Amino acid sequence: MKIKLEYIWLDGYTPEPNLRSKVKVIDTPHKITSLDEIPEWNFDGSSTQQAEGRLSDCILKPVRLYQNESVYTFPQDKTVFVFCEVMNPDGTPHESNQRHSLGDEDENMWFGFEQEYFIREGRGQLILGHNTQLEPQGKYYCGVGKNVVGRKFVEEHLNNCLTLGINITGTNAEVAMGQWEYQVFSKGKKKACDDLWMSRYLMERISENYGYEIEYHPKPLGKSDWNGSGLHTNFSTKKMREVGGEGYFNSIFKAFELRHDKHIEVYGSDNYMRLTGKHETQSIEKFSWGVSDRGASIRIPKTTSIEWKGYLEDRRPASNANPYQIVQAIIVTLKLAEKLEETYTKMYSNVDMKNMDIMIEKYKTRSNEELMKEYLNDDDYELSEDLMESKANVESKEIKFNPNQKY
Repeated sequence: MKIKLEYIWLDGYTPEPNLRSKVKVIDTPHKITSLDEIPEWNFDGSSTQQAEGRLSDCILKPVRLYQNESVYTFPQDKTVFVFCEVMNPDGTPHESNQRHSLGDEDENMWFGFEQEYFIREGRGQLILGHNTQLEPQGKYYCGVGKNVVGRKFVEEHLNNCLTLGINITGTNAEVAMGQWEYQVFSKGKKKACDDLWMSRYLMERISENYGYEIEYHPKPLGKSDWNGSGLHTNFSTKKMREVGGEGYFNSIFKAFELRHDKHIEVYGSDNYMRLTGKHETQSIEKFSWGVSDRGASIRIPKTTSIEWKGYLEDRRPASNANPYQIVQAIIVTLKLAEKLEETYTKMYSNVDMKNMDIMIEKYKTRSNEELMKEYLNDDDYELSEDLMESKANVESKEIKFNPNQKY
């Protein structure tokens, strides 16, 4: 029996990669059940920004299978989708292989991506539904009837994802006409990213049948009063869900604030056009968090804030962002949060906090928490000329060190 293996990978284009695919037809007497049954394949990397012409072979290493469990019941659907990493001929990960940098799988890390996107009438054409005079946005969010376009396409995409085992948890029309969103949830940092990329691939493939173009740009309608598109990323670890604590979550917020710029660097190109402080976003220049606040960088769900256990939503990623890079940035920042919490705990482990409160009241001093809050909220603080002229600011050449002198 002949089976189609559709190999899928990410190319080497920047700032965001494109999806690529090609089909291998094989003969097999039985149903394919594991990656071990799928052969590696190669492709011309010089055509995908991943190699030079004189040494162009790149290797496709299968890492996940997506198939209809009824694939052998319906002859017209004998396709197994093979999601791949790109490797060098010597077996090492290709430099464009962001997935490999995530290391071993961790099923205790849960991610829920909210993928927003626009649909264009065709390549380079108008956004669907924008070929006529439209009322301002307001009626289109979760709209029906005349207030929505593209539903047949959206439902076909949803059904195909569910058939292939991708855990789509919901879909809805978004704030702008011609804009939609779906949510995909997965346990495991790699699986979450794989599932999102595969869901994007299916959307692209289905769009071919409609003549549509899927628009992932975060602000395709430019400087207008129409919303942009994001990839809101909900995340949690076992510790966040089962241990939690307000102190730990505060450490997470502070760590994310410290690394705000690092996150923005990998949260999608042209994201500055979307993160303006308007249309349910925080300014790209600022970082904030708040309970149920969709205008914050990090939204704290109400359910999480009750006992300080649960997940958080990072609302900064753009719709075109690479999930592997998003997840990598979040992992690094969560590790920093652990160090901050550990340091904070050690600072106060041997302190009698009752006596500390008495001392603060007696001498009218301020606590570390108050000082930190003042610092974080002090947007207008500047170094004055007097401070800059302080004798403490000496030039390094004036400080001499004698290695033979005893100190």
